[in-house]
Amino acid sequence: MAQLNTKATLSDISLRPFKESDLEDYMILMSDDKVSQFCRWNTMCKEEAFNELIYAICTHPWYRAICVKDMPIGYILVKQGEGNDRCRGEIGYVLGSAYWGQGIITHAVKMVISSIFSELQGLERLEALIDVENLRSQRVVDKIGFIREGVLRKYWIHKGRTRDMVIYSLLNSDSTVHG
Repeated sequence: MAQLNTKATLSDISLRPFKESDLEDYMILMSDDKVSQFCRWNTMCKEEAFNELIYAICTHPWYRAICVKDMPIGYILVKQGEGNDRCRGEIGYVLGSAYWGQGIITHAVKMVISSIFSELQGLERLEALIDVENLRSQRVVDKIGFIREGVLRKYWIHKGRTRDMVIYSLLNSDSTVHG
């Protein structure tokens, strides 16, 4: 990630599964304090990042690297519920801070939405849970057409503080999914 020019065109953006050879780029992302500000994880050492990449990410059913010219600069994932919750999934995304403000995440989320409802059997609802202070991420889902449903007060503990989260949703039947 550090070797690439941080100006990207949307045609250079692709999504693909992570590979073991992505460890160095993944490490750069996972050690960026600006990136981890609103994330569930803390900065990782190389061994922790390797274990996360190999045992959690590479085996996850829908976890993709966001790439510029095949170089990972972030990630996007969808976690589908199980059993009676199979109709809904949660989307999450992270982008290296050097790439913020270029529309890359918005483009990547649109790429996911264009196919995720047909890829994951039974998925009808996609949710995004976003920290109330993470206005950039809220703008992403607003632009795409997610519906802001409300604030989940004192929803989770993040780095020692109880946090409020905004919940957004997008349904398979929403016009932005098909139009």
